[in-house]
Amino acid sequence: MHSTHHTLRLAWRRLAAAPLFTVVAVITLALGIGANAAIFSVINGVLLRPLPFQEPERLVGVWHEAPGLGFDLVNQSPALHFNYREENRVFEDVGMWDDADVSVTGLEAPERVEALYLTEGTLQLLRAQPALGRAFSVEDDSPGTPETVILAWPYWQRKLGGDAGVLGRKLIVDGRPREVIGVMPREFRFLQNDPALLLPFRLNRSEAFMGNFSYQAVARLRPGVTLEQANTDVARMIPMGIEKFSTADSLTLKMLEQARFAPNLRPLMQDAVGDVGQVLWVLLGTVGIVLLIACANVANLFLVRAEARQQELAIRTALGAGAGRIARELLSESLTLGLAGGALGLSLAYAGIRLLVAMGPESLPRLEEISVDVRVLLFTLAISVLAGLLFGLLPVLRYLRPRVAFALREGGRTLSEGRERHRARNTLAVAQIALALVLLVGSGLMIRTFQALRGVNPGFTTPEEVLTLRIFIPEAEVPDIEQAVRMHEQILRRIEAIPGVNSVGLSSSITMDGSDSNDPLFVEDHPTPEGQLAPIRRYKWISQKYFETMGNPILAGRGITWADIYRRAPVVMVTENLAREYWQDPAEAVGKRVKQSPPQPWREIIGVVADEYDDGVSQKPTATVYWPMLIREFWDEGVYGRRTMAYAIRTARSGTSALLREVQRAVWSINPNLPLADVRTLDEMHIGRTSCLILPPSSGPCPSVRGSVSFR
Repeated sequence: MHSTHHTLRLAWRRLAAAPLFTVVAVITLALGIGANAAIFSVINGVLLRPLPFQEPERLVGVWHEAPGLGFDLVNQSPALHFNYREENRVFEDVGMWDDADVSVTGLEAPERVEALYLTEGTLQLLRAQPALGRAFSVEDDSPGTPETVILAWPYWQRKLGGDAGVLGRKLIVDGRPREVIGVMPREFRFLQNDPALLLPFRLNRSEAFMGNFSYQAVARLRPGVTLEQANTDVARMIPMGIEKFSTADSLTLKMLEQARFAPNLRPLMQDAVGDVGQVLWVLLGTVGIVLLIACANVANLFLVRAEARQQELAIRTALGAGAGRIARELLSESLTLGLAGGALGLSLAYAGIRLLVAMGPESLPRLEEISVDVRVLLFTLAISVLAGLLFGLLPVLRYLRPRVAFALREGGRTLSEGRERHRARNTLAVAQIALALVLLVGSGLMIRTFQALRGVNPGFTTPEEVLTLRIFIPEAEVPDIEQAVRMHEQILRRIEAIPGVNSVGLSSSITMDGSDSNDPLFVEDHPTPEGQLAPIRRYKWISQKYFETMGNPILAGRGITWADIYRRAPVVMVTENLAREYWQDPAEAVGKRVKQSPPQPWREIIGVVADEYDDGVSQKPTATVYWPMLIREFWDEGVYGRRTMAYAIRTARSGTSALLREVQRAVWSINPNLPLADVRTLDEMHIGRTSCLILPPSSGPCPSVRGSVSFR
């Protein structure tokens, strides 16, 4: 112990005697170690730390696949949810959930907040109980009963001041009063969602049918049940659900057989993080190369320093100092530098993590769980020691060979001036250049890919000039759907009147916003064989001037007008790739007819618009059908309309706070109870989506289509 303490004290004294060398070495190491510690902190928080639920290894995401439809990840259907709860042999319970935005009024200004819809029993299977009040009961989740809501802890604190008497209070959600029955604990999070409110689904079992795969599901396995056994049991239950529940009007049993629905259960952790782990491990490997380059730099400095001490080491060897003692002294200096660099690097990593959490990137899941904990401290200590050994061993191996003693006779010059003097340093230089070249080539390819993706015309132009937002008009505010659509037009007109606004268009989904609706499309002159399922297409509902606002050209025919919308004209628009698939020439598509399902009337194609890369520019453009936002005899409704619409506002003032205030005033001049949601520029949406797509496919929680299909 005394010997070790003495050796370390001598190491500190020698390093203090060379302050420039010490400072340069410590900073170099700190940058490499700090980068590794920061990335490992993210990996630890996102991938290694278990989900914040009891026995999270027993929680699974309940997914399906439908090879016949071209989907390998299909959501849950209410009919299958009821069937799984009633017939399963492997689950303690099954819950269904969905995220949504809802409007809250009556508390200061109206606000659009994130909500989590849950079936009864979902919180219980997660072992997540409210800190105040109770969870949803069967009665809460049944239609026709008084409506209830559970508050998230941050929302309770922010909007209600943490009022302990909140239970029993009424909250106006989407224009309807709901009784507050609980408050979730401070630490409650659910996968990638951070909801302000929790709401019950209130599904009617008698109305469930096979065909609406629009929700997500979670289940808790019984003790001892494996994922393979659970998939086998779900495969057994899928045919039972098809027999037990009626099918949508557009579906037949033969069509369902052709879809080949099958189970695709997976650990719930995968739902929480997606495939972002691939990206994080690649990043850790990249910063690992940076650390190796830093070690090579410090090793070079150490070699120069050891050469300067060559005669000293020779004298000590001649006086009887053993090789072990010389090695200990050299390694004590390198380890001391490694630990000092690790301490400074950990400080840099901590600052970087704080900055990352403050920035709150949406593409990174479990952000609130990223921190410097014991595991990160041990990792940093390990790589600090490893780095110290790595760059410290080279001088030891170089100068402990027997001929070092001859340095006394040669005055320490002949050997150092010979060819061997440069061999080790040249090797380090070559290694540094090789590692740097790997990083340079990788960075260049990434930049090139990013620029190439940015150069693809995604279905809009000059996105920095387009502001997007969403507005929802609740049925409680405007019961009649046509009046709701007319209110959207009134709001649009008020926004158009704002100085500097060039045009405004509405769509159920802005390109690349991650929202999707997918359904079959039947084409009159390309009939689908009887009993077969028509190809699945992306559906959107639009207003007049939507494409003009987005900057997406109409290649043939004309666009949908407000006159078409209000007279419920049987008209539709399609993208170029869909038109070419059936008629080769986009102009030939004009006048042709399509429909959503066999019982529905035919709709005439009046226009063909350039392709949209709705799933991102690294994917093929999505074949899309554009319907008027008010349409008759659609699905099972006499008149179908859209209450939630995304607004695209083209103006050079996009992104300014002054414009947003004027837009808000314009909306509130029509209805003061309508909040704005998802406010961002089209450029922000585009950059975020493109940044996700330069990484491996499905690399994380970037917006993506997960096979949400509705057959009605």
